[in-house]
Amino acid sequence: MKRREFLKSSLAATSVAGLTSVLETSAAEPGANAAREFYELRLYHLRRGPKQKLFDDFYREAAIPAMNRAGVGPVGVFNLAYGPDNPTLYVLIPHKTIESFGTSLDRVRSDTDYQKAGAGFINAAATDPSYVRVESSLMAAFAAIPKLEVPVLAKENQPRLFELRTYESHSKKANKKKIEMFNNGEIAIFRRTGLQPVFFGETLIGAKMPNLTYMLVFENIAAREKNWGAFIADPEWKKLSSTPGYTDAEIVSNISNVFLRPAAYSQI
Repeated sequence: MKRREFLKSSLAATSVAGLTSVLETSAAEPGANAAREFYELRLYHLRRGPKQKLFDDFYREAAIPAMNRAGVGPVGVFNLAYGPDNPTLYVLIPHKTIESFGTSLDRVRSDTDYQKAGAGFINAAATDPSYVRVESSLMAAFAAIPKLEVPVLAKENQPRLFELRTYESHSKKANKKKIEMFNNGEIAIFRRTGLQPVFFGETLIGAKMPNLTYMLVFENIAAREKNWGAFIADPEWKKLSSTPGYTDAEIVSNISNVFLRPAAYSQI
């Protein structure tokens, strides 16, 4: 084996092994599900103009088909509807295992059809790059919602609005307490009051840690306001959110959200 190939494969194996070790604590938690998925969330910062079409062409014709052939999917691609840094394209990539995350990039890049279909994006010159920068985070699914749930609206190819929310905490202990709160009751209240989740993830690698991120889907902004209103007014939620140890003042230091619209070719 050539030295470069050996180092490449060794580093990949080390990365996966390291992440597996990090996840052992989460897997040992009460109610943890060994079949929980992992999510990579990419944020592509673009410039206005023709590169936006290049991005869409690349993901529609090259990236998503190659990911699907590699056993990765469904893949969500979203335009920023309301939020900072527009244009920013969000890409949500679910993995069934941590090994899938560790090896998928090389598997996709070795796909001949991917290289051919995405040549314009992949081989862009330094003087005319395909995007400004890309950020990426890795999350582990919550025990209470171990797999991504594709919305019925997506399956029926209907208009839909997504809300992506991030809860930061002042410590990992507080972050774990908020995750416990979601797993032990809050997600169930979400569902009962019409807040439909797509995924819930504990951020393992990313910015503004410790945090958790989740995504909800709505028909439109009016449905969003109605369902959040029902949740906030719910007696069970009021009781849970005022329980010592579960109050925002104790475990949540900041909440941020953005609203997203799916690209026409998004699988979510």
